[in-house]
Amino acid sequence: MKLCHFGPAGAEKPGLVIDGAVHDVSGLRGPWEPDDLSPEGLEAVARLDAAACPVVTPERMGVPWRGISKFVCIGLNYADHAAEAGMTPPSEPIVFLKANSAICGPDDPTPYPVGGSKLDWEVELAVVIGQLARNVSQADALSHVAGYCVTNDVSERAFQMQSGQWDKGKGCDGFGPLGPWLVTADEVPDPQALDLWLDVNGQRMQTGTTATMIFPVAEIVSYVSRYMTLMPGDVIATGTPPGVGMGQKPDPVFLKPGDVVELGIDGLGRQRQEIVSRD
Repeated sequence: MKLCHFGPAGAEKPGLVIDGAVHDVSGLRGPWEPDDLSPEGLEAVARLDAAACPVVTPERMGVPWRGISKFVCIGLNYADHAAEAGMTPPSEPIVFLKANSAICGPDDPTPYPVGGSKLDWEVELAVVIGQLARNVSQADALSHVAGYCVTNDVSERAFQMQSGQWDKGKGCDGFGPLGPWLVTADEVPDPQALDLWLDVNGQRMQTGTTATMIFPVAEIVSYVSRYMTLMPGDVIATGTPPGVGMGQKPDPVFLKPGDVVELGIDGLGRQRQEIVSRD
């Protein structure tokens, strides 16, 4: 299944995507909630007769994210990205948090941060937790995953690097677009076999595959669950392949107002963000 919310920010409705069409299921009654990503909740959604619901053409959509208690990120999870950043590949996952207020729709504009000067891009596979995970084993980790989606780990390198405050450089408003939908785990049999890409102003900047992750999804979920309880709806961004702006040669390339970033992952959809000046 492909699950989504659509509509104006703060007034989103639940939808199901079937053969590329978005069905408005907000009028259905049944034993489910749009933010219930537990196995029982997803099974209830699967029983809905969404085909009988109105087909809409939403101007704005994204994954069901209102239930997120935290947005966890993993840094330097591709060895070739660590190399372009001039950093040693980590011996264990690097964990940081992105502010929930950074979350936005997949095609929402990205506000240029006040005081920023080195705005960067990072296409990433995002994992959405479906049931409580605490100290889970790697063997059992994927059973706690509801599904997957695309995210752009937008980063202001001037904030991140000058003082080493990753949360500060990663958590600005609009720095966490999710979607266009959540693809349930049954449609992604191997999260380590997905191709990723990102373009800036029509030029391909990133091409990669989740097969080259240093720490695969199962290991990441297990590792993070040792240090914090993962709740249904929580998101884990799993790192980016090479090709980010700060790694460009001979000189880094950073985003500016008016630039357009497009990105996607095979089977999970695509995003488009325009960089805009903050009012």
